[in-house]
Amino acid sequence: MFFYPGERTALFIDGANLYATAKALGFDIDYKRLLSLFRKQGRLVRAIYYTALVDDSEYSPIRPLIDWLDYNGYSVVTKPTREFTDSLGRRKIKGNMDIELAVDVMEMSANLDHVILFSGDGDFRSLVEAVQRRGLKVSVVSTLATKPPMVSDDLRRQADQFIDIMDLRAEIGREPSEREPAKRDESFGSRDDDFEDFADI
Repeated sequence: MFFYPGERTALFIDGANLYATAKALGFDIDYKRLLSLFRKQGRLVRAIYYTALVDDSEYSPIRPLIDWLDYNGYSVVTKPTREFTDSLGRRKIKGNMDIELAVDVMEMSANLDHVILFSGDGDFRSLVEAVQRRGLKVSVVSTLATKPPMVSDDLRRQADQFIDIMDLRAEIGREPSEREPAKRDESFGSRDDDFEDFADI
């Protein structure tokens, strides 16, 4: 990774995409360590995590992670998933956060020098190009280590810097075997040490 000293950075994390990437690589993201790593690379202005939530269930397994992120240096952007039936009569759930992420990147671009996008989704190529026209650098964090790669070739080519998450594994990852059983504790969100139970969701 290469960052200029003092440049204003922000993390934009496509939660579903990052989760799928880490799962395909066989490790869990430790979000506390991830934030610490990027705080060392420049002046981290914001770290934003985007995810859709199923709001019709009494308890969502991702809720503990969302609550922990909210208390520990991340901004979280959520919206409810939408259920629909496709042309073959199959029940589908949709929860795409691309628009929310893209709008935030464009709105914040005037106050940043470097956008760090955690996603391999090729739909973001145009966004990356638009931000670059404003004079910002863009780093894309995903992986080429899976078959097929999790990152779109167009997105990787457009980025100023591609960071393979496998190269960060030692610094931001935990093996699934290190997980502790998740427990529901309404007070966990305010304490850093509770993170270990919920980072794997």
